Amino acid sequence: MRFETMERFNRLEQRLDSMKTGSGRWVEEAVKRMEVEGDSNLGGFSGIGLELGKDKVKKMMIERDDLNVVGIWGIGGSGKTTLANEICRDNQVQSYFNNRILFLTVSQSPDLEQLRAKIWGFITGNEPLNYTRKSQCEWGSGPQALVVLDDVWSLPVLEQLIFRVPTYKTLVISRFKFPRRVVNEVYEVELLEEDESMSLFCRSAFGQNSIPLTANETLVKQIVDECKGLPLALKVIGASLQDQPEMYWINARKRLSRGELICESHENKLLDRMAISVECLKKKVKECFMDLGSFPEDKKIPLDVLVNMWVEIHNIDEEEAFTILMELSDKNLLTLVKDARAGEAYCSYHEICVTQHDVLRDLALHLSNKGEVNERKRLLMPRRDTELPRDWEKNADQPFNAQIVSVHTGEMREMDWFHMEFPKTEVLILNFCSDKYFLPPFIDDMPKLRALIVINHGTTEATLENFSVFTNLANLRSLWLEKVSVPQLSNATVPLRNLRKLSMVLCKVSNSLDPAVLDLPQIFPRLSELVIDHCDDLVKIPLSICKVNSLQSLSLTNCHRLRELPADLDMLKKLQILRLSACPELKMLPPSIGELVGLKYLDISECVNLKCLPKEVGKLVSLEKIDMRDCLQIVNLPTHAALSNLKSLQRVICDDEVFGQWRNLEKTVPNLHVQIAEKWYSLDWLNS
Repeated sequence: MRFETMERFNRLEQRLDSMKTGSGRWVEEAVKRMEVEGDSNLGGFSGIGLELGKDKVKKMMIERDDLNVVGIWGIGGSGKTTLANEICRDNQVQSYFNNRILFLTVSQSPDLEQLRAKIWGFITGNEPLNYTRKSQCEWGSGPQALVVLDDVWSLPVLEQLIFRVPTYKTLVISRFKFPRRVVNEVYEVELLEEDESMSLFCRSAFGQNSIPLTANETLVKQIVDECKGLPLALKVIGASLQDQPEMYWINARKRLSRGELICESHENKLLDRMAISVECLKKKVKECFMDLGSFPEDKKIPLDVLVNMWVEIHNIDEEEAFTILMELSDKNLLTLVKDARAGEAYCSYHEICVTQHDVLRDLALHLSNKGEVNERKRLLMPRRDTELPRDWEKNADQPFNAQIVSVHTGEMREMDWFHMEFPKTEVLILNFCSDKYFLPPFIDDMPKLRALIVINHGTTEATLENFSVFTNLANLRSLWLEKVSVPQLSNATVPLRNLRKLSMVLCKVSNSLDPAVLDLPQIFPRLSELVIDHCDDLVKIPLSICKVNSLQSLSLTNCHRLRELPADLDMLKKLQILRLSACPELKMLPPSIGELVGLKYLDISECVNLKCLPKEVGKLVSLEKIDMRDCLQIVNLPTHAALSNLKSLQRVICDDEVFGQWRNLEKTVPNLHVQIAEKWYSLDWLNS
């Protein structure tokens, strides 16, 4: 996770203006816009067609007691998921099901056990852990409930996710038609009529609902006609033509006209059409779009992971990476999802995620998988499988020249890997779903590896084996570990001399941070950012962390058992960012915090048992922002005299109880703005 100083955010705003991403909006506005528009524009169609479809599906679900399973069918990009979302938001539907609606994305490589447990727990209202077939037989009936299964790819998968329980209905969204014995009745999504197509295209291309007077009306109509009423194509192609000269439009029309009709048997032709929207991008932006195919379908991509990767392999800085993200967002090639704080100065990229329509991910894969497998720039597994692709094994006698390698499997044992050489690989992404995982031996043959991302999508933390491969990662700069039990770190096994960023999310870390064997300055001598998030076994931070002189950002968030910070915190002379949000067992800050003279941002939000702000906080002369929302125990601040030296302080976010005390400081600190925190609650992250 990465944080920015005010100077860097100012440079970012200037660069966004100069590079003309959209209308020069900067991070906060762009992310807000995507959050507001995201719900209504996922599939991108509206109006008469949407209402007709919604009414038909509603009648199937509400008025037909004989239909337990209802389907929505259509080709990729036709607006199926948007229609399903609109149905779930409908007041009549919510009332009929007593607001008991569960929306699940299944995808091409689902974890069936996890999905079945979620559904059964939702139906019964119990913990989703002890489901058996006998449970289903013994369960009688409960209140009305609706389970929505989005992006279902196969009949065997669907059959395992349908429970024959009275008062419970299933809505299935798929590109494929299933037999009536499984899906009782299906609504086929209709492509847009001419006027609806024109309106949607014009909103993307011109920012209005009709063709402007300055545009070539005939040319616009020809291009809209070639999109064949497909909402996603209208949105993406329209956005790609925005502000382009007329000759570019003419060329696009010619290329579109060479395609065949879009229908269920011609989805590759759809990808060819969509490719036009990518080819107009600058080379570096196009490369970043294609990188998105490296991540699993229907999963949120933490923005920090994406930015780290782009910085390492495209020779750009963080501001330019964010600018590219804005450009892809403006062109409807990805969607940004944020929590309430994202977009603020010093916010974590971890608080913003990227999602992508599966057709757009297919497009990224389609463009990346051209050419001989050994010469591809990206070596990607399109979906989770039990083993590595056969064409990888068939060509393993020659080196693979990929810059990015992405693997997506279940449990992998030592015998499941085969020898492969990757002399040019700079990014390795390991996605898996299991409780045990043997790290690939070929990491030893990645001398240029700069970023390693290990993400477990299973239900419990996975045990990592073969951690000794880390001994050869001399050039590794960024390491992201998610939902794994981190092995014991020692100088002998993990001498990561060039590591700059270490993130451990939803991990078990107590063994890895054993102070008896851990010497952080020796293991990570150049570490500048350390993130430990949602690690529920973290009780105490090892003292050696205070000796990492290079550390600029320390983030210990959502660690519900963390009780204390090291007394020698003042040794971190270069620390600029300290985030301690949502650590409810933390009761005090060490007085040595006042010696962090370079600290610019302090986040103690949701530390509900923190008793007070120590008076030493008043010595933080560089402090620019403090976030102390939901610090319920803090009702009195240090004296006005103690805080009056905070001359750099620009923003305080707090609760009502201390708002007046901070406001009194505004007379002494002229640039200070104090605001009361908005209440915001969400458990959405649990589903991801």
